[in-house]
Amino acid sequence: MYGFADGLARLGYLFAVRQRRIALESLSIAFEREKDKSEIAAIAKACFAVMAKGMVELIYLMEHPELIRSKVKIEGRENLEQAFNEGKGVIGVSAHFGSFPLLLLRLVQEGIKTNAIIRFARDEKIERYFQAKRQELGLNTIYSTPRKTCVDNSIKVLRNNEFLFIPVDQNFGSGGVFVEFFGRQAATATGPVIFAQRTGAPILPMFIVREKDNSHRIIIEPALHIEERENNEATIQHNISRITRIIENYIRIYPQEWGWIHRRWKSRPV
Repeated sequence: MYGFADGLARLGYLFAVRQRRIALESLSIAFEREKDKSEIAAIAKACFAVMAKGMVELIYLMEHPELIRSKVKIEGRENLEQAFNEGKGVIGVSAHFGSFPLLLLRLVQEGIKTNAIIRFARDEKIERYFQAKRQELGLNTIYSTPRKTCVDNSIKVLRNNEFLFIPVDQNFGSGGVFVEFFGRQAATATGPVIFAQRTGAPILPMFIVREKDNSHRIIIEPALHIEERENNEATIQHNISRITRIIENYIRIYPQEWGWIHRRWKSRPV
């Protein structure tokens, strides 16, 4: 399985010219003063390998879910338990980092009512396949559009003291706030902070890292609670910045785990 994925990654890096170019550009933006071209190229190649392994592995493990528990370990479980003890639901924040779908499926296996905000895939057949598998394995999907339905369903599951997963690492255009990410302003979704304000739910940063033996480790950080500032706009900006700094820190430690083929800094402040 992993040999096939490595071959797929090499082909992808060679022939997916647009994605390779975006990855190299994104890495250059993030590490322009820290890494030379050879280091950036090495991370880009490793990123393609991680994505290929994650895709092949996910399809296999969704067909063999009994293997997930032994494949994915959890570190910081006490932080998750403490967050749930507040009784207001838990907002899990992360990024398109590592094999994050395995993180969600592992939480489901812990008996946690897990919901994930997900965008529709561009290909309808692929979306139908993954939605059917998510449903079969007990992971509830909350689609990001229509927006009102997404917000209503998200508030509902939090008020039921359930887990809501939100990746907040992609360009959000004009609908978010601009916060610093690798030294540049990046348009970022505000959902986690808005939901926390409305429900009182703690925000729990969490990430999944691939180990050398191709097992995985979920790292659950201590909960964040809303820190108030002089007005609501400043409060949202400040707390989204806190989350983004944590995400950036994990990407710096494990740069190959993040999806560099996304144009994170595409939107610019007016």
